[in-house]
Amino acid sequence: MVYGIYLSAGGLQANQYRMEVLANNLANADTVGFKHDLTVMRERRAEFREGAGDPDASQPSLSGMTGGSLVGPTIISFEDGAPDHTGRPLDVAIRRDGFFRVQSADGERYTRDGRFLLNQAGELVTAAGGHAVLDTAGQPITIPAAAASDVMIDGRGEVRSGRTKTAYGRIGVVDFDDKSLLRKGGGNLFESLGEAPRDIMASLMAGTLEKSTVDPIQSMVSMIEVTRAYQLNATMVGLADQTLGRAVNDIGRIS
Repeated sequence: MVYGIYLSAGGLQANQYRMEVLANNLANADTVGFKHDLTVMRERRAEFREGAGDPDASQPSLSGMTGGSLVGPTIISFEDGAPDHTGRPLDVAIRRDGFFRVQSADGERYTRDGRFLLNQAGELVTAAGGHAVLDTAGQPITIPAAAASDVMIDGRGEVRSGRTKTAYGRIGVVDFDDKSLLRKGGGNLFESLGEAPRDIMASLMAGTLEKSTVDPIQSMVSMIEVTRAYQLNATMVGLADQTLGRAVNDIGRIS
């Protein structure tokens, strides 16, 4: 009975975490370039089967049972979001692989959010956070005041004047061989955990933004499933507690 309480309590913790991940995904259903997270569940094996216990000291009645559920590492889905044509001259989306290079207060970061604008200093920055957009050499892109009114970004990532066609730099786009080393750092930015980025010639879509990869309907269905699983585990904890109470109070008194 106590073992069952532990199993159900583990199920409560796992499903609570799944709910938090799904809630964060839903909160970013309209965030440009957002990549949703996937939770992975696996079986938690008995202690001695995990190599942490002594097989000779294990209970035969428990050794063949499951240890409940366990949350594995959360995975970021890097699938492409649907394109959303805006027609704005400083909006740009990446087709397939790649990330924009930006400079944050904590160092170089990477994003799929292609909403750019000019700040008061004439620098091309992200609309979310005001981070400087870097060119292929890792330097901020600055637009002269005379060209600020008609600046645009073309399909090659060139930042140029729409009137004179003068180019002021090309937006740096990089990629990673192992995307599992990327971590979300808040503000729709990614941080690399060790692997250096490599420059790529990405295919860009001018006047377009990449939508979030979150499917609201599927996420709501998953939240209902997780809620029911959480409620079931809570019910099992209550039933096991009642049974344990009967065993202690009633059976002990009868004997």
